[in-house]
Amino acid sequence: MSQKKLADGRVLRNFAIGQLGWATLSGVVSNWLLYFYMPSEETIAAGMPLFITQGIVFAGMTIIGLITAFCRLVDGFIDPFIASKSDSLSHPLGRRIPFMRWFAIPFGIMTVVVFTVPGLGGELFNDIALFVCLVAFYVSLSLYCTPFNALIPELGRTQELRVNLSTYISVTYFIGTAVAYLVPTIAGFFQASFGIANAYRMTIGILAAIAIVCMLIPAFTIDENVYAETEPSTTTMGASVVKTFKNKEFQVFEISDILYWVAITMFQTGMPFYVTSLIGLDESWNFILFAGMTVLSLVFYAPVNILAKRLGKKTLVSFAFFFFCLAFLVTSVCGQFGVPELAWGALVAILAAIPMAILGILPQAVLADIAESDAVETGENREGMFYAARTFSMTLGQSLAMILFSSIATVGTGGFGYRITAIVATVFCLLGGLVFMRYREARVLQVIGAVGSAAAKKLEGEEE
Repeated sequence: MSQKKLADGRVLRNFAIGQLGWATLSGVVSNWLLYFYMPSEETIAAGMPLFITQGIVFAGMTIIGLITAFCRLVDGFIDPFIASKSDSLSHPLGRRIPFMRWFAIPFGIMTVVVFTVPGLGGELFNDIALFVCLVAFYVSLSLYCTPFNALIPELGRTQELRVNLSTYISVTYFIGTAVAYLVPTIAGFFQASFGIANAYRMTIGILAAIAIVCMLIPAFTIDENVYAETEPSTTTMGASVVKTFKNKEFQVFEISDILYWVAITMFQTGMPFYVTSLIGLDESWNFILFAGMTVLSLVFYAPVNILAKRLGKKTLVSFAFFFFCLAFLVTSVCGQFGVPELAWGALVAILAAIPMAILGILPQAVLADIAESDAVETGENREGMFYAARTFSMTLGQSLAMILFSSIATVGTGGFGYRITAIVATVFCLLGGLVFMRYREARVLQVIGAVGSAAAKKLEGEEE
């Protein structure tokens, strides 16, 4: 590997702004797609039309559950192809930046299209249109995010930089997700004049425009050639996928990550329903509670950053998995026992804030460690494929979560199905923590450290 310049604070911050953009777009679809196309009784009463087929349509699953799951799986299988193209790209701007420049705008546009085109015709037309638009959305997401994520180990070349960069992008991820929760609040200003559906669409259009600007900032302010290895990989896509999944530490990470994404997606998808149907608060409280949870989570970022360097990432990540289980269990009983509504909302937000801080920062750093150790052992730089594989785990987890949530939510009455979704999320989170405890962090760091020591000795010899 050639010597590259270490990224400074400005580079890390500009990179993190890109995460703010795509987290906003991803959050809009993750948090509001189900709410928009499979509205609760309260939302229908507020004037939300029914655009697509409702209810169970096949094997206990809803049409939106089937559509979202299939679209995410399609995206998951496209991710390795995009990662391979990024890893092997020969371009004056590098292997990642060209993708980020080309696909930031299509990504933003498709976010708006998902909420507009599947409402221009009858029920069957809307079902088909939602499927097509959602596939295009996830493909455009992957075209931007897979190369973006592949820059993380390149910009975070030391353990300190890696944790710091993961902290930066975690902050902007949560801010972006919090901004996505503003949709009903902002839409409220347009609702009286344009109706609830069009108010949501206008709001999403505004947020998408802001997100596009954010995503273009790192694409035009970071010189990849200065900080990252830009030598194209010559490994074919199939061989790269096989080599990536042969890494035993990555296998553990991937399985635990899938389980995590099932749990967290069920929780995030359910938040609007937990707040309105279980706790009994107005939908505008979604943003207030998530923003409070985010702010409180940010308070823990500095301690997490420090403790990760002292205790190791594995200890904290394992703890976060099990603590999240407590937050999910409490969510399953919220709104009962005569406890005031705001007290329930505050309790869930406080309990979720701690594991959110840890799991928002450290998994990216863990994966960067695994990718670097693999590069040391194999001599190949396949960061794109490792992060594409993580995108696949996110995709698979979110797909399963959408099927489970949309199906379980229809069980019983009075919000009973929503309570069951929180319990199911608890089970998946518990399994994820148990699997992650098998990750051999010491071995991975030993491989990375050995190369660092060798490089230091070589440098000392040259100086002498």
